Amino acid sequence: MNALLQAGLLVIQSTITLFVSYLLLLTLAAWRAPKHTSIPATPQKLNQFLILIPAHNEEKLLPRLLVNLQALAYPQSHYRVHVIADNCTDKTAEFARQHNAIVHERWNTEQKGKGYALQWLLEKLWQNNITHDAIVIFDADTVVSPNFLDVMNARLNNGERVIQAYYAVQNPESSFSAGLRYAALAVLHYLRPQGRMVLGGSAGLKGNGMVFAADVMKSHTWSASVTEDIEQHMALLLSGERVTFAPDAEIQAEMPDKLTDARSQNVRWEQGRLEMAKTYVPKLFTTSLHHLRHPQKAFVLWDAIMEHLIPPFSVLAGLSVISLFGSLIWWFVEAQGSGQATAPKFFSLRKFSLALSVGALFGQAFYLLAGLKMVNAPRSVYRVFIYAPGYILWKIWHYVRILLGFEQQSWVRTTRNEG
Repeated sequence: MNALLQAGLLVIQSTITLFVSYLLLLTLAAWRAPKHTSIPATPQKLNQFLILIPAHNEEKLLPRLLVNLQALAYPQSHYRVHVIADNCTDKTAEFARQHNAIVHERWNTEQKGKGYALQWLLEKLWQNNITHDAIVIFDADTVVSPNFLDVMNARLNNGERVIQAYYAVQNPESSFSAGLRYAALAVLHYLRPQGRMVLGGSAGLKGNGMVFAADVMKSHTWSASVTEDIEQHMALLLSGERVTFAPDAEIQAEMPDKLTDARSQNVRWEQGRLEMAKTYVPKLFTTSLHHLRHPQKAFVLWDAIMEHLIPPFSVLAGLSVISLFGSLIWWFVEAQGSGQATAPKFFSLRKFSLALSVGALFGQAFYLLAGLKMVNAPRSVYRVFIYAPGYILWKIWHYVRILLGFEQQSWVRTTRNEG
């Protein structure tokens, strides 16, 4: 096997091993993280919440969320629900009013998308001096745990300023695509934030189930990019804010049942992730250099850099399998080329290559299974792993096309399982 190819393979395997090692560090830390928020019987303060729901043609799913919010355990006098009917051509606004939400109809065909809609409503609320202590953002297809505002109230009273709930997939048994997405979000939306809370990092924003102290929201314009949550998180980090995680405030949302329906959403997410990495990794690194005397502040930024650099789990797993085949080919070629018997070596580069690739695969399996264990995943999720090879190939195909610039996706409403 050519020496240049061997060197290239070792570089790729070492990079994969670095990423997997970091994921295992987060996994081990996550086991130590508290799973419940301490909620006093008599809160020191009942914060006033404004719940904002951006909705574009959501007449089918929005009513379920509004009924759900009316059943929250938190006193109804201390939260108001505002729906942004954004360029809607259905009965979203009418149904929202029927469920006692405050409706704001927005018409702007040039500035389309969640980010524009949120910033438009925020400015409107501030101009009208609407009293509030915190802002909550939900997507219209969400189901919220009854304790959501109680948990967030307790955390705000403890000094937390930006909080992310655990964002899971509803009905993972509905299809193999939903089941695999459930598994992916178990590690991305639960295990990693839990590990970061122990290590002192920032949980990140996931676009749904986010809570902001009023003064934080007023000091940051909401991003209008296709991955507005990631860009908002970067702006917060660079300004010295940190996002905390509330594992026991759970929200669930619909995910597409078919890969064809998920394609636009997947392209938008990965395209946005790559754009954010190009823009913010240099900024995060430069800023971290100014905090070298404060290791905790520097770590928050380094951790965010790693989150940008680590590829999606399915892509990482696919690359690991490819690198394993590379190691086996190396082993086979050298074995075939060895014309005479030699004493076995304790260490050789081909053994090292094989050890890296096998270790990376076992590490990823442990990471995934640990995440599913932490969220008490249903058995149906484990059964859909038989579809994982096809799903990984699908993800890698689109990821490569995005890297090469063949896939471009602006904001569009994703087709979901709406009954």
